[in-house]
Amino acid sequence: FMNIEIRPYESADIGAVLPIWNQVVTDGVAFPQTECLTEETGDAYFRGQSFTGIAVDSERGQMVGIYTLHPNNVGRCGHICNASYAVSGDVRGQGVGELLVRHCMKTAKEIGFRILQFNAVVKTNAAALHLYEKLGFTQLGVIPGGFRLNDERYEDIIPHYIVL
Repeated sequence: FMNIEIRPYESADIGAVLPIWNQVVTDGVAFPQTECLTEETGDAYFRGQSFTGIAVDSERGQMVGIYTLHPNNVGRCGHICNASYAVSGDVRGQGVGELLVRHCMKTAKEIGFRILQFNAVVKTNAAALHLYEKLGFTQLGVIPGGFRLNDERYEDIIPHYIVL
């Protein structure tokens, strides 16, 4: 089994993490983004976050996941953060996502956020819904047709939050 270490993103990681991130964008079932990142735009994006974490399988020396953490809003709501998670397709279902979310929650609290909110958890993303329920997130209801799939159909989204 994997021995996962989560550490801060460094610019030298871009070549290894870009395919993981862009696969989720291309799949079109989880991230709101429609444009894949390039090495230049990706490095700027990942360095511009409050924190970007990289999951490395230290036994194989392979990157297996990434998350970004940033404010969900500004000013009087700036204590609420938001995050996105991407796990390499060949290790999905092996607990990497849970490690990323738990690390993110801890890091968010350490840097002063009080609430972690997910704006657009897609209703068909069963793995994410199960994980967020397991970790104690609260569902805020359903936004009908809030996510446009690659085939131009619309799927419901379920915002979530947890107090850190």
